[in-house]
Amino acid sequence: MSGRRSILRRATVALAAMVTAFGLVGVAPAAAELQNPRQQWLRDGQAGLFLHWGMRTSPGYTSCGAWEKAVTDGGWSPAYWVTEAKKLHAQYIVLASFHSKLGYSKAWPSSVPGSCATKRDFLGELIAAAKPQGLKVINYMTDDPQWHAEGGHEWLDSAAYSKYKGKNVDLTTRDGFGQYSYDSFLEVMQRYPDLGGFWIDNDNAYWESHGLYEKIRADRPNYLLSNNNEDTPIMDTISNEQKTGMTPSYDYPQATYTAQPRLTEACFKLPSGGAWWYSGTDSTVDYRLTLGRYITNSGSSIKSLMAETAMVNGKFPAKQEAFNNFANGYLRDIWESIGGTEGGGYLNGGLKPGFWNDGAHGVTTISRSNKDNQYIHVLTKPSTSTLKVRDNGYRVKKVTNLRTGATIAFTQSGGSLNLTGLSTWDQYDTVFKVETAGRTGIYDPATVTEKASASASGHAASAIGDGSYLSYWDNNRTLPVNVDFDLGSAKKVQYVGLNQREDSVSYAKSDTEQSARIKDYKVYVSSDGQNWGSAVKTGQLASHRGVAFIDLSTVTSRYVRVQVTSTWSASTDTKHYKKLGIDEAWIGSSYATAAS
Repeated sequence: MSGRRSILRRATVALAAMVTAFGLVGVAPAAAELQNPRQQWLRDGQAGLFLHWGMRTSPGYTSCGAWEKAVTDGGWSPAYWVTEAKKLHAQYIVLASFHSKLGYSKAWPSSVPGSCATKRDFLGELIAAAKPQGLKVINYMTDDPQWHAEGGHEWLDSAAYSKYKGKNVDLTTRDGFGQYSYDSFLEVMQRYPDLGGFWIDNDNAYWESHGLYEKIRADRPNYLLSNNNEDTPIMDTISNEQKTGMTPSYDYPQATYTAQPRLTEACFKLPSGGAWWYSGTDSTVDYRLTLGRYITNSGSSIKSLMAETAMVNGKFPAKQEAFNNFANGYLRDIWESIGGTEGGGYLNGGLKPGFWNDGAHGVTTISRSNKDNQYIHVLTKPSTSTLKVRDNGYRVKKVTNLRTGATIAFTQSGGSLNLTGLSTWDQYDTVFKVETAGRTGIYDPATVTEKASASASGHAASAIGDGSYLSYWDNNRTLPVNVDFDLGSAKKVQYVGLNQREDSVSYAKSDTEQSARIKDYKVYVSSDGQNWGSAVKTGQLASHRGVAFIDLSTVTSRYVRVQVTSTWSASTDTKHYKKLGIDEAWIGSSYATAAS
């Protein structure tokens, strides 16, 4: 991957000015779209296969022709990659050959000179092989010329491109490379209508000033655009690269920082160390880490883009092939709980994910087609024979072990689903299917009025009760801050439920990247909305993802106030310090009980 840099965000007005200035007639400024029909195939999927494969794949070549010959003589076949992707239950393949550390190799014929381009159309063959199998192919493009002399060889041909353009262009500069890669984008776009889109490793100022993304949107509106590590509004997807430092280590979503419904991807290596490409080593795959990442990402509706290191002939080293073969059957047996689901405990509802009792940890998923079918994925088992999961108001009818079909004994009280008598655990992911009879004990948000002591412009407190995750309340960096709920008349109050904005990491990743979630709070009640008395509850919420709850000793009141006195972000994190957002919040009247 290329080095990271700060990137200026595009504003609609600025984009309009570019269109005018550069004469992009008929090309409208591309809008920041959280949701668009072109994204649906990826939203419906769970995973992708990431392939870094080019001239510098071990043993490495400096001759484009020699590399192509070695690939063909080695028996490269696009069907192999498609088959391996399907073993991972992937819905797409990202081909990264035009990579700054792989010789800027174009694995397709190109009339735009400047770096290696093959005579054989490997990209086109892959697209053609993937399409009938229901897979998309996305082409990786880099913005970065800084590795042009990697390994002591000059990989970019400025003279050839200058001749092609009829002017002097230095491809080793960002502007010059921006021109070259811009032309390459357009060539690929024109040649491959069935391509799924572009996976872009950061931005280039030349692309931005010359309306590249607007051109793609106009000419190929079906193309998906993904940017690496930058939440660029114009893109469909943000990808989060090789995140580490979380506890447990497999819980990848802790390190993501983009709120739903933003389409989010996590890209990570299967051999968790070493290069993204084959360097001559058959590295070990950590099954627990990799499967854990896959499952926790699915539990947050994040797509897992898994990088495997294809050799020159396209085949994967033996240990990666072995993992793929294992994953094929392993995931197939529990696919009901992954495919066709969304992460539980977020905007789609569902049981609470994350940290449970007695050291247990995992995620939940909820069926898209039947919200009464939910799944608990236990990735770290409890130290006891009981698992306790917050039920989020769902009345439970039946619990079974998804793999074995065995009925699981359970009770439901105090806001929790308690699975008892557990003794058999899968080594990676024990999955319990939870059949529910709907949700109960929550006051209809339409009957509740919310107000706050501080709100940012356009983000009023009413947003927390509107049922939409496209709107949210923002505290305008004000602490302490009060959020008041008016129930209309005196009613029983058992708990407050909260879905905070998932737009920050959930752990202290560094001094400058921390969690913008509630830490210390107080809860007050009032009969008139004026006199609040002493707090009926004082406490602290953990900095965890997903739905959170503040339980109260049963009270009867018309007004409920949640006062947030601090958040988890330190002052060293200037982006998140004192910042708080809440997508949705509700008042629970009573706890759910088991359905008969």
